[in-house]
Amino acid sequence: MSSSAARRRAQRRRRTTVVLVLCTALVVGGAWAAWRFVDDSEVLVRERCTAVVGPDSFELAPDQAANAALISAVSMDRGLPARAASIGIATGFQESKLRNIDYGDRAGPDSRGLFQQRPSQGWGSEEQVMDPVYAANRFFQELELVAPDFEDMDITVAAQKVQRSAFPDAYADHEPEGRAYASALTGNSPAGLNCVLKSPQAPGDAAGFATALTEQLSSADPVAAADGSTVTLSASGTRGWALVQWAVAHAQQFGVTSASFGGLQWVRSEHGWVSATGPQAAEGTVTVTFHR
Repeated sequence: MSSSAARRRAQRRRRTTVVLVLCTALVVGGAWAAWRFVDDSEVLVRERCTAVVGPDSFELAPDQAANAALISAVSMDRGLPARAASIGIATGFQESKLRNIDYGDRAGPDSRGLFQQRPSQGWGSEEQVMDPVYAANRFFQELELVAPDFEDMDITVAAQKVQRSAFPDAYADHEPEGRAYASALTGNSPAGLNCVLKSPQAPGDAAGFATALTEQLSSADPVAAADGSTVTLSASGTRGWALVQWAVAHAQQFGVTSASFGGLQWVRSEHGWVSATGPQAAEGTVTVTFHR
């Protein structure tokens, strides 16, 4: 082989090596850029839930929305009308900002939980009032006892009859959001609740979801897939919308990626509701899927 031919072959090898290196760099760089884009996009997501009724919308943090859903579910479990859920949610917002806090204030140093119930005033033990399901049931038990005509009362009047607060008119400040969240979570406003969430970082908890739902709404009959990928519930009408929006409100807690009913599907990655297709569009069924 001549020296010139050898040089040409060496040059071709060098060019091939350079091309391969550049291609590898582009692939790696593209993957890194894609990862950074997804990562940066996740950082920019501001997690929140919003209830919309007519022209009005009200925003809560996901944990607050989950507690609003709990209050609503307990009211449904007791067979109460949506008005009771409105009263309960407005009261919870005023008393604790819908968070299960373990401290009181100067007026009630032993107040605890969603409704700031006081063990010293006969609401139950500290352990009991710190259990949100117990606390909600206890609130509605008292509402039925002291304000049996609550449906005809202003929300703040009914709430005050139960709570006996030093600030009896304060509950009025939260009547609009109480009504909006109750309307969605009792199923009277289809797709009225939306949550914008980041992607799940851990596998979803279908079993925990089913347990929590039945603790709050004992008549629910969730069926979890063996692999934990889905939970389905038979439901129709407002009950179906109540259940699917309960799932949306608890999506952050249990790693829900989608929830469908009535031809619509809440999709976590889409940050909202879209038209349901395929099995997700089945009539009379709420279908909830979990991150795997």
